Amino acid sequence: MLELTTEYGRVCVGSTEELFAEAARLGGAAWAAAPRGRFAWALTGGSTPKAWYRWCVDQRALPAETIAETHWFVSDERCVPLASDDSNFGNAQRQLLEPLEMPVGNRHPWKVALGPEVAAEGFPAELWRVAGPGRGFGLCFLGLGNDGHTASLFPGSPLLSAAALAEAAAPHFAAVEVPGKGWRLTITPAGLRACDQIVVMATGAAKAAAVERVFRGIEEVSAVPAKVLRSCAERMTWLLDEAAAARL
Repeated sequence: MLELTTEYGRVCVGSTEELFAEAARLGGAAWAAAPRGRFAWALTGGSTPKAWYRWCVDQRALPAETIAETHWFVSDERCVPLASDDSNFGNAQRQLLEPLEMPVGNRHPWKVALGPEVAAEGFPAELWRVAGPGRGFGLCFLGLGNDGHTASLFPGSPLLSAAALAEAAAPHFAAVEVPGKGWRLTITPAGLRACDQIVVMATGAAKAAAVERVFRGIEEVSAVPAKVLRSCAERMTWLLDEAAAARL
């Protein structure tokens, strides 16, 4: 596996198998470094995480202690029931948490039934009850959209305005209405900066243009939201297959 050091953090380029194994290794290492019983791992949505879930189950890639002691979240969510195929936490639960028998009490979905704004306002208390007051996720998994979005930070998001990025007491989580996509619940730039470690997984040729825009493009963060991760570079790992990294 090829490793690069960039202004956006550590980049690993390899086969899907290598990347999935590294993602599992990073999870185990982050769990080991966290205070016992306080490790919060945020998963994400998309096709690559779903493939990783299946791989983890097939390979039994996560140690039993990590499974038993980790508290599971998702970094962003759609305002749909857990039973929906569009639910990030629902998919993680069906494809990873339930097959590996993760403790039910350690599963922390967004409370979407309360409505987007109430769910976003209440989410920090749920995380801080586990991780400690003011803490971010011990490990936050993210994806990369073809348009350069990450989490539910889409191009033009008000969470990426100059004023929002400069706000000293910006919230760590927010509800945001995305044109054409409805309401989303998401970690914010401030929330990302509070995380101990962040991992972005992106695979396939369809991601190559977005990767290039992040690492080599001159557009502003409002146009390429994943550029916000530059402020977290010392805690970033990018897991890319050769197709996604082709334009680096």
